[in-house]
Amino acid sequence: MRTALVLIIFCMYCSLSFAQVTQRVRGTVTDKESHVPLPGVSVSFPGLENKPGAVTDDKGQFVIDNVPVGKHAIHVSYVGYKDIDISDVLVTSGKEVLLPLELEESATKMQEVVISAKKEHINDMALVSTKTFDVQETERYAGSRSDPARMASNFAGVQGGDDSRNDIVVRGNSPQGVLWRLEDIDIPNPNHFAVPGTSGGPVSMLNSKTLGNSDFFTGAFPAEYGNSTAGVFDLKFRNGNSERYETTAQLGFLGTELAAEGPISRKSGSSFLITYRYSTLKLFEGLHIKIGTSSVPTYQDASFKLNFPLGKKANLAFFGLGGLSSVDLIVSDKTTPPDELYGESDRDQYFHSNTGVVGAAFSYIINQGTYTKIVIGETGNEIGAHHDKVFRNVNYAVDSLKSILDYTFGTTATVAHWYINKKMGAQHTLKAGLVNDLYHLDLLDSSRQYPPTRQDWQHREDFKGNTDLLQAYVQYKFRPSDALTFTAGIHGMYLTHNGSKALEPRAGIKWQPGRSNTITLGYGLHSQVQPLYQYFAHLPANAASYMHNYNVDFTRSHHIVAGYDHRFSRTVHVNTEVYYQYLFNIPVETRAGSSFSAINQGSGFDRSFPDVLQNTGTGYNYGLELTVEKSFSHGYYILFSGAVYDSKAKGNDGIYRNTDFNNHYALNVLGGYELKLGKNSTLITGAKVTYTGGRLYSPPDTAASNATGDFIVVDSLRNTLQFPAYFRTDVKLGVRINGKKVSHEIALDLVNITGQKNLLSLTYSSDAAAQGQDPFLKQYQLGFLPLFYYRLDFGFGKKK
Repeated sequence: MRTALVLIIFCMYCSLSFAQVTQRVRGTVTDKESHVPLPGVSVSFPGLENKPGAVTDDKGQFVIDNVPVGKHAIHVSYVGYKDIDISDVLVTSGKEVLLPLELEESATKMQEVVISAKKEHINDMALVSTKTFDVQETERYAGSRSDPARMASNFAGVQGGDDSRNDIVVRGNSPQGVLWRLEDIDIPNPNHFAVPGTSGGPVSMLNSKTLGNSDFFTGAFPAEYGNSTAGVFDLKFRNGNSERYETTAQLGFLGTELAAEGPISRKSGSSFLITYRYSTLKLFEGLHIKIGTSSVPTYQDASFKLNFPLGKKANLAFFGLGGLSSVDLIVSDKTTPPDELYGESDRDQYFHSNTGVVGAAFSYIINQGTYTKIVIGETGNEIGAHHDKVFRNVNYAVDSLKSILDYTFGTTATVAHWYINKKMGAQHTLKAGLVNDLYHLDLLDSSRQYPPTRQDWQHREDFKGNTDLLQAYVQYKFRPSDALTFTAGIHGMYLTHNGSKALEPRAGIKWQPGRSNTITLGYGLHSQVQPLYQYFAHLPANAASYMHNYNVDFTRSHHIVAGYDHRFSRTVHVNTEVYYQYLFNIPVETRAGSSFSAINQGSGFDRSFPDVLQNTGTGYNYGLELTVEKSFSHGYYILFSGAVYDSKAKGNDGIYRNTDFNNHYALNVLGGYELKLGKNSTLITGAKVTYTGGRLYSPPDTAASNATGDFIVVDSLRNTLQFPAYFRTDVKLGVRINGKKVSHEIALDLVNITGQKNLLSLTYSSDAAAQGQDPFLKQYQLGFLPLFYYRLDFGFGKKK
């Protein structure tokens, strides 16, 4: 490794140019609501010495040459539209900067609009609880690991809390309530090692090199989004460079990857963008490099986008995302109990998870105020596991192995989303659409895990068939003035196999009484389908055709949000939101005295097979959030986000209890400074401190656990205990070096630099129980984890 590091540094030095290195900045500017290109827009870098700039042509395109490398602020202005300012455009020597920009028309016709706004969210119907996901932030923020989900945990009201997974807990809701959307279609869990019924995982399949800026919603989201009660991650792929071929190569702890982009036809403006990544640890294992464990996770993923402009009015694009992952957790070869446990200690586990998304999108500008788009795709995932119970003697030697679990869950979906958007002057916008997800299911599950002496197999899932989720929406925006905006909409859902249906109103108001202040208010009724495999499960004693939860209805939630934002300058603002969510129609067990609530599902690596359910449960979440942000400018940024909240749910016993995700508070403090090293190099530093309430847990029932061989809780005392508070400090150090045509970046992300031992959970060990020891073991979060990467960017081919 030392030789490789010396070679990298030598190559970087050889590529250096000590004269000022510059790069080209290109982009397009369109109307935010009609998507019509805007000619005559002024785009400039006001902070640079000679203030380089350009004016868009009749296609809304601009080109600015000879922009010095570094991070710069850009200003965009156009008569009759609101100006926008972006404070942190990164310019490097290796790749051209491509900026797709959108301007919002002034509601009242004026010669010049003086209202200026920071880069805002992409969805123009969203007024509350919306954060713009900036791709640069996944690499800028310490501890984010270039993962959009982990980056989102920096937002107020969003919490991770499990170092081994990137589950997104929004305002005390289950991660299961988060909807993932890519290129306007709903997609399955986009993470490696995904478990059915969850929305997170240990490693994301999403690659920041293909993502464009995207929206993240945490409550009362617009009417076009359905099948979610917690939040929405609406992701977009960016287009590849249509004029120049560019390549990125990266070696890092989390993956070795290659990305390429460039023109398919420079004349038509078509382009391609493709990435591929493979597990670096698996590569090291293949090279016989010791990495400290025999349970090496294997994963690989790829993504692509092909974009074809069809004249000035139409566009055709093809896109895809896919990932393969597997891991074998073997304990039967251990001669002593393991100190670090990643899985259950009494079994060998073989797990795999494969996910894919492919789609095509066609958009067409009908006239100056109307455009339409249709996206058709195919998604799928196939998840399976096999467990062998390990029986040992008193000397910890293996006596025998017994197969105790087998399952394979296959789900594919034919998905489509069509919508039409009509801008009726500067004040009125109407959008309506249809969404259809046709699911094809192939589900098999058999278990004889508990008690350990069981010999007969219990079949819990044996289904092959279809169900269809139909959705429709209409939403309207009215801006009587630049200071006041109203939105209203309605969303409908229908699930074909059991006839569940929902009609959900949404509304929002945004008022700007002055340039610096914004007040918002939003409401929404939101519904969500249960994990599909639970509809088609059956009790082991029943026939496969008798699916006891087949007719369970949607979970529903009322969201009310009020917010206030004060902007001190173009880069400094304070935002606060207060919210209340009332959840109802929650599935709970019919068993008398049960504290089970379905909203406690959706995290971790376990599936849930509940008893007979009925939609009589309720719950609530309320809280206060605060964000203080100084966005990147003058070489540094600062972000403080905090939330205090309460999250309760009621089971069939009629008692409101803490949900699994009611940590009560979460605080993040982040900052970073970039120091110029000469004209073309930059030292990158960053730090993050996270402090949250400890995870809740239930006291174990020792007798019941020993009888079944599994962790069984005292049902009446669910979530009455809490682990100590979670604390973690992350630090990032790196350097970015710009050669004449090549840029290098090498960085080290030091996760949990203090080595804090945060508790994750209690687990049950049948081996310890058999030896008369305490069978309940504490499982800890990750310790100190250093993550490195080296990235090389370069381009070739003539510029126009």
